Amino acid sequence: MLPLVPRPASIRTRGGAPFAIVPGTVVLAPAAAAGPAEVVARVLGEAAGFVVPVQRAPDEGSRHGAGTPRPAVVLTLGGEQPGVAPDRAREGYRLTADAAGVHLTSPTVDGLHRAAATLRQLLETRATSTIIPDVQIDDIPRYAWRGLSVDVARHFLTAADLESVIELLAAYKLNVLHVHLTDDQGWRLDLPSRPELVARSSAGAVGGDPGGAYSVADWARLVRHAAARGVTVVPEIDVPGHVNAALHAVPALNPDGVAPEVYQGTAVGFSSLRRDVPETVPFLADVFADLAAMTPGRYLHLGGDEAHHTPPDEYVRLVGAAVQAVRAAGREVVGWQEIAAAPLPEGTVVQLWDTRADPAPVVAAARAGARVLLSPADRVYLDMAYRPGHPLGLDWAGCIELHDAYAWDPATTVPGLDPAAVIGVEAAIWTETLRTRDDVMAMLLPRLAAVAEVAWSSSGDWESFRERVAPHAASWDRAGLAWYPSPQVSWRR
Repeated sequence: MLPLVPRPASIRTRGGAPFAIVPGTVVLAPAAAAGPAEVVARVLGEAAGFVVPVQRAPDEGSRHGAGTPRPAVVLTLGGEQPGVAPDRAREGYRLTADAAGVHLTSPTVDGLHRAAATLRQLLETRATSTIIPDVQIDDIPRYAWRGLSVDVARHFLTAADLESVIELLAAYKLNVLHVHLTDDQGWRLDLPSRPELVARSSAGAVGGDPGGAYSVADWARLVRHAAARGVTVVPEIDVPGHVNAALHAVPALNPDGVAPEVYQGTAVGFSSLRRDVPETVPFLADVFADLAAMTPGRYLHLGGDEAHHTPPDEYVRLVGAAVQAVRAAGREVVGWQEIAAAPLPEGTVVQLWDTRADPAPVVAAARAGARVLLSPADRVYLDMAYRPGHPLGLDWAGCIELHDAYAWDPATTVPGLDPAAVIGVEAAIWTETLRTRDDVMAMLLPRLAAVAEVAWSSSGDWESFRERVAPHAASWDRAGLAWYPSPQVSWRR
């Protein structure tokens, strides 16, 4: 059984001689595919112990161009898939390997990144050689949005820490990093139009721990790092609740003009913007305009959750103002499920998280043209403890072992929701109890691999998944990643 996670749509092992990576092996790619070609070359070189160079493909229109040197790993853009929804087809790919060479083909650069992730998992290092087995894989994702939300507000993670998270996402064919940048405890992104936000509200964290913020340069580097691996960054500025850090930094956002104290606790729902305060609408316009200017992509996330102290009518007005600011910045809206109470533009992404709440507003929003991103807390909130008494994590949504993160179907999770309205699956990790990169990684692994399979293919074969994920522990060890040795798997390190 090939140890591939997530499981590809089609695998055909042919029993022939494998492809061996030897001195002289090259990666061939057109100029447009330079990004995934560099990733492939680095992965092959690390496995084999010598440099594998990238060369320009001699004939970009052919997989087997005349004069192609051997041995070679060839990347090609092409291979359209008629009859498949475009947002899924763009990441489909074919990977073939035999003794003569390896070929990765996809309609897009992002699809080649997914093929590269599979190639990495196919590598076998033996005593004297590194090989890729004789195989043909045809693959396509189930959902177009496959992501992870990371809270950097409760405890700060450096740009380098998030780059490590991006590497993990790319390894498991996840394509969105959603960064929860602001909350009651801290404001983590320097915005050119509002420098007071990080100047006054970035230094602290939960429990009085050190804070931090991303400079404009930090953020640009992070976005580039993600794009070079086929990952889109979706930034979140959480409004109208979860705003104590903003209220502290900008006294004019408070009705009485008096800023609240810095907050270092973990309670939620106590802070709110006020629609009739003159500073509120200009603040929203500035924040989301800067965010759009700093972050390429279609989406900005406006939060919208747990605004318990915002009166319902005012909540709707504030969400409307935030939606208007996002749209004025030229982006589409993403928000937590509570925003379904407000009128939303068609195509808005509503992110369902609270399985305790009535899903009817989300279902109604989908019928009116919204798309639904599934983040059920009792399955994919990966800050939940693995088991009672686990030293990290919370348990308000229950304990989540590896099987719990795996054994669910997005198509049937929300009663009454048309499966066609589901745009994808996104795990989340909140950092009230997580202080370091190792803490975060230990809660992500191995459960993030399970969520990746749910999002890419399915979760229909737990026994197969247990076998396929077991040898991944060795790669996590090599990468220096902390992880939890779930007793539900016989790990091979």
